[in-house]
Amino acid sequence: MNQQTSDRAPILQARGITKRFPGVVANDQVDLDLYPGEIVALLGENGAGKTTLMNVIYGLYRADEGEIWVDGEQVALNNPGDAIARGIGMVHQHFQLVQPMTVTENLILGAEITGRLGMLDFNRARRRVQQLSDEHGLVVDPDAIIEELPVGVQQRVEILKALYREARILILDEPTAVLTPQEIRDLFRVMRGLAERGHAIIFITHKLREVLDVAHRIVVMRGGRLVGHALPQESTQQSLASMMVGREVILQVPKGVAQPGPVVLNVDRLQVVDDRTAGAGGRHLAVRDASLHVRAGEILGVAGVQGNGQTPLVEALTGLLKPTGGTVTIGGTDVTHASPRARTMLGMAHIPENRHRYGMVDEDPIRDNLVLDTYHQPPFSRRGLRDDEAIDANARRLVEQFSVHTPSIDTPAGSLSGGNQQKVVVARELGRPIKLLIAAQPTRGLDVGSIEFIHGRIVEQRDSGVAVLLVSAELDEILSLSDRVAVMYEGEIIATLDAAEATRERVGLLMAGVREEAVAAG
Repeated sequence: MNQQTSDRAPILQARGITKRFPGVVANDQVDLDLYPGEIVALLGENGAGKTTLMNVIYGLYRADEGEIWVDGEQVALNNPGDAIARGIGMVHQHFQLVQPMTVTENLILGAEITGRLGMLDFNRARRRVQQLSDEHGLVVDPDAIIEELPVGVQQRVEILKALYREARILILDEPTAVLTPQEIRDLFRVMRGLAERGHAIIFITHKLREVLDVAHRIVVMRGGRLVGHALPQESTQQSLASMMVGREVILQVPKGVAQPGPVVLNVDRLQVVDDRTAGAGGRHLAVRDASLHVRAGEILGVAGVQGNGQTPLVEALTGLLKPTGGTVTIGGTDVTHASPRARTMLGMAHIPENRHRYGMVDEDPIRDNLVLDTYHQPPFSRRGLRDDEAIDANARRLVEQFSVHTPSIDTPAGSLSGGNQQKVVVARELGRPIKLLIAAQPTRGLDVGSIEFIHGRIVEQRDSGVAVLLVSAELDEILSLSDRVAVMYEGEIIATLDAAEATRERVGLLMAGVREEAVAAG
């Protein structure tokens, strides 16, 4: 417990919370206390039960067993309306804002202030929004249009929305997932300010560095149970990771100095449009004159806040989207307009950011998913006929080599856990000879154990002479794996740095759109 709150009664108590789903006990007799003025970090692997517990506290789920107490009174939270009435607010990872509306309009939805004759008193509501913004240092223009605001400011609006509804308990679910380092620091300033004013905050994250920076207390869940408490001043990232997983975890895969060879992937002045419109009905230019190259035996990381053109860039490089300008070559062969299969035949492997859409067929067995891009080649096909024996042997080999936990190679891929689904995709792409690996958000949504495994495989590929293009919104992932870092902002590659120059501060400023010359000038 935080020293400054140790003499107070809990504002929130959860006792014996148990929540079952068919075949799964998501929460098993979980107890949790939260005190006014403290920030509690809730840690755990995927499937540990964190989100289920928070959904119970916010009224999205009803517990099968257990009690919730607010201000010393047992309460029934049958829906989010009940939770809000008790002063509980939740800021979800994916913002729930109406993009074309103003800040004030978003905040008053469902909580309108009315005047005489029941008419909406918009001016009074606007003044309340401004007051809350000033009081908590959230710096938000009440008249700003949501879609015109940076992601970090949109998150402030979400927090303001909870405060507008008089929340004293705030649940923040992965609040830093799409923020730059500078925006994260600003969020932590706001969180500390709220705690100083007596608000209580539950902070769900998988970023251990942040937990140690901002939390007063740390609670760890594993397998639906609460397995430990910790204080930041007595903890390390390593000790927290081990508590989460139940074993020792390597947080940063050791890698020596890269030995780059010839250029494998070369991208010159690439332009890609997407489905959004850009004024006068024109199509939006999502990638703008992007140029980069990746050599054999190196990892080039592409950093950037999600939504700055990384997805269309990867789709154009892998043949899923046709560019409108520029060139792409693999091993000197022009593949600008080539199909994904043609690129695969040249030695390209692709770990897509959306494995369900592009990386696997959920209903098909693991054995078939492991040959999706090679089923037409020997030894899996001979004279146009499928060789089931070879396909089965391949599946057994890769399941063992990549530690895929499954009852059988005939198990549908979609029935596996998220980490094992990703391992199936990685095993297929890396289980054959390749020259180029394009890995997009390869560890998104995975726990620290699965992240450790996949990072190790990526570094192995680099060390074997493969050219690796790593695209990730996780700055820690980019900085720990990359030999060079390219920063993408509003569709442009605005800077490329050697790893030694790519400090967290410098890359963070570039991610926010501060140009290299301004960064260099200090």
